[in-house]
Amino acid sequence: MRKKVSIVGAGNVGATAAHWIAAKELADVVLIDVVEGIPQGKALDLLEALPIEKRDVNVTGSNDYAASANSDIVVITAGIPRKPGMSRDDLLNTNFKIMSDVVGKVVQYSPNCILIIVSNPLDAMAQAAYKQSGFSRNRVIGMAGILDSARFRTFIARELDVSIENVTAFVLGGHGDTMVPLPRYSTVAGIPITELMDQATIDRLVQRTRDGGAEIVKYLKTGSAYYAPSAAVAEMVEAILKDKKKIVPCAAYLEGEYGIKGLFVGVPCKLGSNGIEKIIEIKLTPEEQAALQKSADSVKELVGVIGV
Repeated sequence: MRKKVSIVGAGNVGATAAHWIAAKELADVVLIDVVEGIPQGKALDLLEALPIEKRDVNVTGSNDYAASANSDIVVITAGIPRKPGMSRDDLLNTNFKIMSDVVGKVVQYSPNCILIIVSNPLDAMAQAAYKQSGFSRNRVIGMAGILDSARFRTFIARELDVSIENVTAFVLGGHGDTMVPLPRYSTVAGIPITELMDQATIDRLVQRTRDGGAEIVKYLKTGSAYYAPSAAVAEMVEAILKDKKKIVPCAAYLEGEYGIKGLFVGVPCKLGSNGIEKIIEIKLTPEEQAALQKSADSVKELVGVIGV
């Protein structure tokens, strides 16, 4: 029997995530959205592409959460997107109301699923979903670090003119302006980038990574990034459904790791069939630890506003 992944929110991120998941033949996909016709139309279009791609999965769309029943994973992208000049924090109260409503319905139909949260502001929305669902912390995961790391990897590879396959990058912390890219742990074929470029270049790439989402919003004007965020979702889905035990940066609920308690913050996690199977703690310099704490503090401020 095939696995089942439901995606709540059939906008650009949700629909493109469905595309990646179906193209990789990972699971049957259900698209859920409040707008009549949008999930049905996008699902049917994607389903009709699969004979060409030779992929045997089913893709359906619905406005009714009953269609999502007994999902293995539910990806939540629902919420209003960020517009030019709008900070992630501006999205907070509107998307908190949407998240609370969505999670209640998802849990009703799929009480044993794993939740992957994509809605912004990411860390606060993951915390809201965790509290609303009542799930154990391994089953509520925020998608941020894979996306931020992919952006950092892209900029490193372009700067050094090397294969993207050679580049690994590490980004910790909240998904936003306070994220913490770690050059010491970012490598090209195992060589730390600190050995391959000067500090000014590293600082420039770190800042571009922090501004990665805003840079795309500025170009698009009426929307935000969706190819890379949805590809990051698909990587997480694949790691969980195939029980890959893959170590990737995710937003996880910390209970003392890195000296942070009671907050969702981006850290390296081992993903497998149980969701987050282990949080990996790495040694940080005092400067890196301070930057991570600052990032956690900004998340704390947001969750304080919405009371979760």
